[in-house]
Amino acid sequence: MDFDPGRAEWREALFGGVGSVRVQALEAQALPAPFTTALLCELSPGGRVGAHVQEADSEIVVALAGEAIVYVDGRAHALVAGSVVGLPLGSKLEIDNASSDAPFRYLIVKARRS
Repeated sequence: MDFDPGRAEWREALFGGVGSVRVQALEAQALPAPFTTALLCELSPGGRVGAHVQEADSEIVVALAGEAIVYVDGRAHALVAGSVVGLPLGSKLEIDNASSDAPFRYLIVKARRS
């Protein structure tokens, strides 16, 4: 799965983190309920997505490539390609790329209770 340069955007120091995250919404049209979006993301080597609370949607994070430590409500989860972690509504998420040499690529799928 590759990024579309015309649709992907770069976000710096996301949620007070370090480095950059490339983000692209994958859906071409609105998704059926309860899903709200599917995001292809790539965190720069040594980067960190700062702590933030899932205020509107529950989500899952699916590791596609690389390695990361994902913190859900302060609890560490080591992710490698194929690993999944879920975040219920109201959970706090942080992501640390475990590599200083390679990006961490992941998919976020968000869902909202109706």
